[in-house]
Amino acid sequence: MSRLQEAMGAAAEQVNAALDGYIPRSTDSDGRLFDAMRYSTLAGGKRLRPFLVLRSAALFEVPLDWAMPSAAAIEMVHTYSLVHDDLPAMDDDDLRRGLPTCHKKFDDATAILAGDSLLTLAFELVAAPGGHPDPGVRAEITHQLAIAAGGGGMAGGQMMDLAAEDSTLDLTAVTRLQGKKTGALFHFSCVAGAILAKRGAAESMERTALGRYAEAIGLAFQIADDLLDVEGSEADLGKAVQKDAAAGKATFVNLLGLEGARNRAAQLVDEAISALQPFDDKADLLRDVARFIVARKN
Repeated sequence: MSRLQEAMGAAAEQVNAALDGYIPRSTDSDGRLFDAMRYSTLAGGKRLRPFLVLRSAALFEVPLDWAMPSAAAIEMVHTYSLVHDDLPAMDDDDLRRGLPTCHKKFDDATAILAGDSLLTLAFELVAAPGGHPDPGVRAEITHQLAIAAGGGGMAGGQMMDLAAEDSTLDLTAVTRLQGKKTGALFHFSCVAGAILAKRGAAESMERTALGRYAEAIGLAFQIADDLLDVEGSEADLGKAVQKDAAAGKATFVNLLGLEGARNRAAQLVDEAISALQPFDDKADLLRDVARFIVARKN
């Protein structure tokens, strides 16, 4: 087992325990909602975004108790987006992580409410006094999470993605789309540690470096996803493959070709690694993440 696998495994256990504690249980009539939230959130996954939060926080020696609410929150936002993306009105998927999607396991209405509730609970976590002791830090984390999740970030990117089914996008447009749809949550995850450590956006070279790292790994992650959609299998990915091609969407693969997409992903990994220079060997696990993103099989 590599040092990254070991570190990600340990972090996933911590994040899973936190998520299990944060998401309520109920035996009343609202219990089905919480069951759907728990089903979707605790169904597995690499917990990559929470890992980035925790590792960026570790660069500044931020206590785990201060960082975990943000780590759990970004996983809830990510999960909410998957629950809604899988709905018939969006991507209409039956499988997620090898299991029936939330709306297939429960129903469409419950899936919508589960996604809504996960998004809301994420903001409850980062704003709560039980997390970071400084209210100014909690306010900025909440602000940055809103930017990442909303129309200027992930949700806006998803809208662009839906519109792309009826239009032809060039490389610049696809890069912008994916920078919002995929990249915005990566950006929050990577700069969260600097925010929690009170590194202001204007004066912090370290926060700027983490932002550059996030931009590079976000695009590399999406290129790897596009490659897996063409070359991967449903068994490995736990979801349907080749759906982008069937929908006629422009991807990095059909714009750059397979070899061109691989080369661009490798270039982005180099850019990500270079961006971490201010942190010396403290950021070695983040460098390993950049390499892992393009080498992964699911």
